[in-house]
Amino acid sequence: MEGVTNISIRIQGAPSFYKCQVDVLQELSALLKERNIRSLLIIHGEKSFQAIQPYWPELAEIETTYVAYSGICSEAEIKRCKEQAQCLHIDAVIGIGGGKVLDLAKATSHEARTDVILIPTLASTCAAWTPLSVIYDDEGRFQTYTVFPRSTYMVLVEPRVILEAPLEYLKAGIGDTLAKWYEANALVHDLEYTPLPVEVALYAAKLSRDRLLEESHQALIDCEKGNLSSSVLTIMEANILLGGMVGGFGDEFGRVAGAHSIHNALTHLPGTKGLLHGEKVAYGILVQLALQGNEEEIKALLPFYRQIGLLSSCKHLSIQGQEDIRTIAEKALVPQESIHFMKEKFKEQDIVAAIERLEALQKEGERN
Repeated sequence: MEGVTNISIRIQGAPSFYKCQVDVLQELSALLKERNIRSLLIIHGEKSFQAIQPYWPELAEIETTYVAYSGICSEAEIKRCKEQAQCLHIDAVIGIGGGKVLDLAKATSHEARTDVILIPTLASTCAAWTPLSVIYDDEGRFQTYTVFPRSTYMVLVEPRVILEAPLEYLKAGIGDTLAKWYEANALVHDLEYTPLPVEVALYAAKLSRDRLLEESHQALIDCEKGNLSSSVLTIMEANILLGGMVGGFGDEFGRVAGAHSIHNALTHLPGTKGLLHGEKVAYGILVQLALQGNEEEIKALLPFYRQIGLLSSCKHLSIQGQEDIRTIAEKALVPQESIHFMKEKFKEQDIVAAIERLEALQKEGERN
């Protein structure tokens, strides 16, 4: 009984307010007023702010300061934005953009001790939902991630902005969200029983995986046609809402495992610098499955990867030979990495062997 009662799960299941709807940004001014928010620091990317402009409301009675971010969520960038927020004595921070901008906005609001409102322009991660930020160094290499004590105050999703974004971002979101099931499933191995919040997290993870496998192909076709279909909305909300619920309800049992450790290792290879987060995570799923010896699941996933264009081989990721593979193995196993939360304990040669086995399985699949 003692082992059961000692399980500690911190639940931050959802933002205080979430809405995904056409024209939702026209409600922003009223939402701010009813929450007595009179001044804002608005952090944005250049492209993301251009994308939001056709739908951006007038905020005539709100004092606004706009800050373009540098392209990375780093300690230096967080410090810069925090100092600006504190100097202006703002009531809230708004983040407009993709995952790195939203992570920067969350970290800034935490440091400035104020609320954060997130407006994603991409559905490439669950960053708009989750109360954490991934921190990189100034060269874009993964450093750490920080979980904040408060959830996001408000998330507003204008689906037309995401529909109009480059298709590769939605595809990357599919890869990142697909990992939720495989990583969460690998994290619950030590539980003597499964607490109800973790069951919710696992259900959300499995539901997201099932919806992604069923509807991703049609959603990508519809996006190319500019058709805001039910499949497109399903995949958007799977990537943002369901993906975020996994960590929100599962806490440490619903966050990251081997797939993200492989992603983090890949950030140390110059050839992968231009790849999106979810593209690298998608490859990490396959390596994690190879480490677990689950070749049947790899064989089941590879046709889906090929169908929608997810990256699955060394060639796709510009991994150059054994030296790069050894770098991946080394960096994926540094002490702070999430791969160590898995049941199995791995060595560098295990990761090298898993990558090589994954290559062999793909060649077998191409021949059949």
